[in-house]
Amino acid sequence: MRAAGDGFEQRACVELERAGLKLLARNYTTRHGELDLVMCDGDTVVFVEVRYRRSASHGDAAASVTNSKQARLILAARHWLAAHPQHARRACRFDVVSYDGPVDATQRRWLRGAFEAD
Repeated sequence: MRAAGDGFEQRACVELERAGLKLLARNYTTRHGELDLVMCDGDTVVFVEVRYRRSASHGDAAASVTNSKQARLILAARHWLAAHPQHARRACRFDVVSYDGPVDATQRRWLRGAFEAD
């Protein structure tokens, strides 16, 4: 499943770059968790979580970004900002790019500002 996840992360990155975002980091890992993509949308740093679900039997892919997952992403984002002080004063946003359905016929949703840090 990791290979499929990597493929969807690459796909999301290409699609977001086409939309004008610029890649800053990929698969940034901390002890709190991993940031799939860190991108820049104008002056805003965007932390992107990419999710894929083949079946909606347990909810769609976007719904899999639970409150506890959001908390881990926020901690990882704070760590990234501390490690990259040139971006620390920029506005930040958390987006979710979700893919649902069979690999050859997925539906993509891009949720800008999917959740907020406290």
